[in-house]
Amino acid sequence: MSSRLKVTLKKGLVGRPEDQRGTVRALGLKRIGHTVVKDDRSEIRGMIFKVKHLVSVEEIPEGKAVSGDEGK
Repeated sequence: MSSRLKVTLKKGLVGRPEDQRGTVRALGLKRIGHTVVKDDRSEIRGMIFKVKHLVSVEEIPEGKAVSGDEGK
């Protein structure tokens, strides 16, 4: 099992280009402060890179339990 990424939306989407809004929605983020946990894969990393100015990311070490594990 690889590590996981905890992604939190820190800034709003008003005035952002449609592709950035779509990327944030595809990550599963719905509102400011919303957090999701995703597998650490290259596809997810690319999505995060595209909206890195809107989100904060934290790595969760392998085997650590996370409550509210929405990323499955």
